[in-house]
Formats: sequence, structure tokens, C-alpha cells
Amino acid sequence: MAALRKLADRLDSITSFHVMVLMEQAQQLEQQGRDIIHLEVGEPDFPTPQAVVAAGVRAMEAGQTRYTTALGLPALREAISGFYQSKFGIDVPAGQILITPGASGAIGLLTALLFNAGDGVLLTDPGYPCNDNFLHQVGARPQRIAVGADTAYQLSAGLVRQHWQADTRAAWVASPSNPTGTVIPLAELDAIKQAVDARQGALLVDEIYHCLVYDQDPVTALSLPDEQDSLFVINSFSKYFNMTGWRLGWLVAPQQHVADLEKLAQNYYLAAPTVAQYAALAAFSEDTQALYEDRRRIMGQRRDFLLEHLPELGISVPCRPQGAFYLYCDVSAITDNSFEFCQRLLHGCGVAVTPGLDFGAHQASRYIRIAYSASQERLQEAIDRIATFIA
Repeated sequence: MAALRKLADRLDSITSFHVMVLMEQAQQLEQQGRDIIHLEVGEPDFPTPQAVVAAGVRAMEAGQTRYTTALGLPALREAISGFYQSKFGIDVPAGQILITPGASGAIGLLTALLFNAGDGVLLTDPGYPCNDNFLHQVGARPQRIAVGADTAYQLSAGLVRQHWQADTRAAWVASPSNPTGTVIPLAELDAIKQAVDARQGALLVDEIYHCLVYDQDPVTALSLPDEQDSLFVINSFSKYFNMTGWRLGWLVAPQQHVADLEKLAQNYYLAAPTVAQYAALAAFSEDTQALYEDRRRIMGQRRDFLLEHLPELGISVPCRPQGAFYLYCDVSAITDNSFEFCQRLLHGCGVAVTPGLDFGAHQASRYIRIAYSASQERLQEAIDRIATFIA
């Protein structure tokens, strides 16, 4: 039988994760009986709260397993609207909230809504790499801007003005960021939005970690005025809400774009998982919110522990992260090849971390990302193992 003559050209520009190679190696080592400390996975180690699980079970037992509308379960959209009111004191109408299959579903809708082939989008380097690949899917062009600790690895209004080109259509930021955990102050986010609005562009804000902050109250871009109807906010139940495998997220969009987004959703995925939507209703109860806050405090303690002890190993953190559960670490005092260093750590002392190559090209060989998605006891053991290994 003859093989396909040719696959899509876009595959040439879509990258895979270097950390997947390390994860495969880690699994092989575990099968051989090695104990591996996993600090490479961008996933909280806490289980989904029992109240959320029970709500999902009740939905299945009640036969609530049919499709919802493409916009999502009305009760869940209202619950998210209420969450913005109680958490931030702002009015976000339920009619502007779309429930999606994970944050990835929201990103897919936005790239299809906003960009044509050849359109440019400003993003940071380092940054979340999958965003580039969503843009490639619609023929758009990622315009990666090299950033460093001087801007907390974030875009600024000045960088937007400096790098905006004739074919640029949007700026895309994340606050808190993956891989750096840094937060854009609301005043700077406002300045970025004004710079984007002055150029008749769109501002996409990834807020999937926005309640996982430790030194300050969480903020949201939705607190900003949006007279230009140019602000799109992506969120998720995965990180703060501990529902990674449930594949549920949401998108907040200007009202005038909701009908077009609904049309796209009907065709792209029809609806987000129904049982997950019913389960997520329980995430907003008072008891469950208290549990999430307890877990957030534990995450903050883990961050502080690593910030104290990593410099003792020659691993520096140039910019103190305010949120998420990552440290973007400079290992140039130890190695000039962070990917090779990650492999040596894995095989030499059983600690798995993510190389900087997974987040861009700018100085990637000097950085690694450490996820503190493990207990403090395991973090202590990781520190001890690394200290012995590099001694």
C-alpha cells in the first residue's frame, strides 16, 4: 500500500517538548527500581478535592452526561461570574464567559477568531511554547521578544511600542507566567493595554495561575477598563482548582465577539466535558475555596524553601516569582548546557527538572525550570541529592 505523499507543512514549525525525552527516561529508570523525584511536571500534586469528585459522581449517577451548549453550563458560567465578584469585587457578566475544554480550548478559539495567515503576535522569550504552535495552526507568526530579569521576564508597554510592526495584531502575556512565576503589576498591565489599544490590536492575557500568588493579593486584567473591546482573558480549572485531568477551562471575551466564538466552539469541540462542568460547580463552595487557600499557602512555603536553599547549590533565581509553582533558575555557574545538565541530574541523582530549551531560545542553555509540585519532604531530599551530586 502506498504511503501518504506529503503531510502538512505546518508540522515543520511545531516543536515537541524536550522534557518529554527526560520523562521517558525517568519512567525507564523507575521501571528499573530507581526513585525519581519529579520536579519537571507542570501539574499540582494535590488531588482534586473530594467535594468536586463527589459532584462529578452525582452528575453521572443522575444521568447528566449529555452535551451542554457550546458556551457551557449556564450555572457554571454564573458561578465563575460570582467568583470574580467575590474574589476581586468586579462585575464580569456570565454572558461573556465561555466554558472550554481546558485553557487549550480557549486558546484554539482565540487564534481562530483573531488571526489570519501572516499576522504577527508579540510574546515573551522565555514563555509557554504551545502558544507558538497554536499560532502556526492558523498561519500566524509568533514574534518572540527576548526578556530578562529587568522586566521580570515579562512584556512591558515600552517593549510593545518598540517591537510592534505593521503586521502585528496582538500582544499575548501570562500573569503569573510559566516558566518564571512572575506577575505583571496591574498598572503595567494597564499601560500594556493602552499601548495595544493605540495600535488597534488585541491583548490576550493568560491567567491560568492567577489565584496562585504568594506575596500579594491576586489581580486580574478584567479589572481594567475595556472600551476598545480588545481584552481576552484565558483561565483554567487545572492549576489552582486541582482539576488537570478533567480538561476544563474558560474564556472571558468582549460581548460583541461571543457569538462568533460560540460558532467556532460548535465546530471545534461542540462542548466542554459535561461531567467536568457539573463537578466544577463544587469548586466554588466556601469549604472548597478554604481548602484551595490552604493548598496555596503550602505552595508558598515550598517556594520559600527552595528560594532559601537553591543558592547554596550555585543555582540562582534571578527574579523572585510571585506566583504559579515554578522557579526559573540560572545554572550557568554549574554548566553551559542546561539540557545536558538536566539529563545528568536525572541519571546521576534521580531528580527530574525541565530544561530552558522548552521555553524559547533566549539564553535557554543557562536556565532550568523547577516545579515545586512535590511535598516539602521530597523537595528537601531533592536538595540533598543535588548537593551530593554536584559536590
